[in-house]
Amino acid sequence: MTFEQAKDYLLQKARAMGLEAEVLATETREMSLSAFEGRLEEITQATQGGIGVRVVVEGKVGYAYTEEKTPEALDWVMQEAYENALLQGSGGGFIPAGSALGRHDLLGEGLSAPLEEKQAAALAVEATLRQDARVRQVPRTAYQEQEVQVVLGSTQGASGGYRTGVSVLMGSAILSDGGAPKQSWNVDVDREFHALEPGKTALELIERTARLLGARPLKTGKYRAYFEPKAFAQLLGVISFMFSAKNVLEGKSLLAGKVGEKVASDLVTVVDDPTLPGGIASRPFDAEGTPARRLVIIEKGVLKSFAHNSETARKMGVEPTGNAQRGYKGVLGVGHSNLFLEPGSGVRLEDGIVVTEMMGLHAGANPISGDFSLQALGLKLEGGEVAYAVENFTVAGNLLALLQNVSAVGEKLEWEYWGMALGAPMVEVAELSFAGA
Repeated sequence: MTFEQAKDYLLQKARAMGLEAEVLATETREMSLSAFEGRLEEITQATQGGIGVRVVVEGKVGYAYTEEKTPEALDWVMQEAYENALLQGSGGGFIPAGSALGRHDLLGEGLSAPLEEKQAAALAVEATLRQDARVRQVPRTAYQEQEVQVVLGSTQGASGGYRTGVSVLMGSAILSDGGAPKQSWNVDVDREFHALEPGKTALELIERTARLLGARPLKTGKYRAYFEPKAFAQLLGVISFMFSAKNVLEGKSLLAGKVGEKVASDLVTVVDDPTLPGGIASRPFDAEGTPARRLVIIEKGVLKSFAHNSETARKMGVEPTGNAQRGYKGVLGVGHSNLFLEPGSGVRLEDGIVVTEMMGLHAGANPISGDFSLQALGLKLEGGEVAYAVENFTVAGNLLALLQNVSAVGEKLEWEYWGMALGAPMVEVAELSFAGA
């Protein structure tokens, strides 16, 4: 039985039982290969998939899933979801009205290159890195890809599916010019394998790591901060926690009650857009079948909307935004697709610190309180020019205060991928605390 057939089987059974139901099936194929010392060290491939149901019984919601597609397994999963719903203590659950969503292939020929070409790409990153005399060690270079197929249907009319995926090329290198060594990573992500450039991945890694050689301790103080795009994208990933209406309703967001209020600098506009052509995390609809649409979360510093699924939207008296998130094993949540800070008119470098990398983001940044204290690497600017690299310092503050102190935004958007795509240009923050020597 295919996932499409399994979906239809479950919906027929739900209707026969008089239930509102939603069926979500996903299948994920992953491949990873790594190179070391000029040879392929490891190749792994795996495929995992399953089908999950969400049912409503007397206003109570129940979930269950199976990775088998036999009639017996599907009968069991529907009965299990029904019984799980009866165990819940509160009502108010519902399956949203849906529509025909179509079948979409967002991947096309994106991952169709021969395995040999993908192996050659990983080897080429390592070979290019080793050509630089300052490279002391190449711990890892790798190519990874993921292909995901989604099938969705509900008794309320939702029906659709899509295929998507990503290609990832990465490398790590340790450089030294006689002094203390420095290590860094570079990761390039695209939907199309042929858009990846092994030479570019390697040379950017060398450039980003080499500029940190000869780093000096940074004197503690307040400085103008310049967050490079990838560094600010990481912060945006933490800030995104505050945009979830689910977290707002659970009392976990500093932005609760602030829709319509100014929460950031006039230069800050944050958008979540699953409709971006070629976007790494673009999708035609969310996990409930709400069609994808561009969502402006912060516009010129003013909080315009939270990210909603149907449940949070109903509780807050607004329309769903198409941000429902759920895996076949999980329960309904809220998530993002292509989340980015809109580019601005540019940044002019003056005296300050360029923050190039931050470590320990999960431990050092609290999305509930907004406070952060992160170990970082960077460059000291004097007269708008790089004077020297700096190390052994932490950058600290509050995420909302940081947004309010943004004083310039760069023109070029760069992307990181954390399951969702995070985009940012260079961001200047007027003043920030740095703890060093």
